[in-house]
Amino acid sequence: MRTLPLTAAAVAAVLVGTLTACGQEARGGSRYKPDAGKGSTVGLAMPTKSSQRWITDGRNMAEQFEEAGYKTDLQYGDNKVENQVAQIENMITKGHQLLVIAAIDGSALNDVLDRAHDAGTRVIAYDRLIMGTPNIDGYVSFDNERVGALQAQYVVDALELENGAGRKGNLELFAGSPDDNNTRYFWSGAMDVLEPWFKKKQLTVRSGQTKMNQATTLRWDGGAAQKRMDDILSRHYGSSEIDAVLSPYDGMSIGVISALKGAGYGTKSRPYPVVTGQDAELASVKSIVAGGQTQTVFKDTRKLAEQAVQVGDALLNDKKPKYNNTKDYDNGEKVVPAILLDPVSVDKSNVELLVEEGFYKKGQIS
Repeated sequence: MRTLPLTAAAVAAVLVGTLTACGQEARGGSRYKPDAGKGSTVGLAMPTKSSQRWITDGRNMAEQFEEAGYKTDLQYGDNKVENQVAQIENMITKGHQLLVIAAIDGSALNDVLDRAHDAGTRVIAYDRLIMGTPNIDGYVSFDNERVGALQAQYVVDALELENGAGRKGNLELFAGSPDDNNTRYFWSGAMDVLEPWFKKKQLTVRSGQTKMNQATTLRWDGGAAQKRMDDILSRHYGSSEIDAVLSPYDGMSIGVISALKGAGYGTKSRPYPVVTGQDAELASVKSIVAGGQTQTVFKDTRKLAEQAVQVGDALLNDKKPKYNNTKDYDNGEKVVPAILLDPVSVDKSNVELLVEEGFYKKGQIS
């Protein structure tokens, strides 16, 4: 008599398991957890609080995911890979349904993302493409080659190289962190613009450091950029003037300008050379207004956060995200579908754009 209910229970369990499997198959054989969706928790793994940009990114995403009906767990890795890996592992253990990761080292997350895959956790690479793993669902960023091209074209225009073959200038090149995949895109975009001017000998890099691996700056560190600029100035620019510095990031640009100031630049008789940048960080925007840094590339991270939420919300509800690039971002294991936004070049002539767009208040930048 007692065996019948047990048998019935066993049969019921088999039927439930079969129905569950069929349900998953009907949704495309999803490996994801069935309780994803509104109310689930999104883990936001950002690289560092030492950059205003990443603080802003984290805040924007947390606010927008929460407005969309999700909980968030925002963590910063202090630019230490081991910290970020531990934070991601903890997010997986807590059962977070989605991870949005701005990687400190884009090639150091393979093992932990294997765990994410096994746990059925979705993963979005945020701004920095994560390399060497198939366990990435999507990528949201800006058109990074376009960023480099905007910076380089600004140098060409500011030095008026296109106004005649007699126009010449001394340029020094800086690149981002060697462990950030974006670095090669920024560099590639810039070199596409600059190479013709090198060949025409209208641009000269007096240091001879013209290869990306000679110009990289670990963790995009402003202090390291300042030290390298100090060295370049003392070794190669004794009585010669430097006309432009291609810097890929505002935090580095501030370091470069500090070195230039120490070498006597920044006066009426010896103004600063052209110095580019990226991210429209407040310190650099103020420097542009004051006549220090010359240019930055504005990337509206509020809009990037919107795209992360759009992709995440679709993934969490078994819908297809609206990507605009499905062919160009190969991470070595797969072509990762992406959403790319357009960056905007900003200098003193259009800096008010940042106020008009609501990115800063007028009193902040003046």
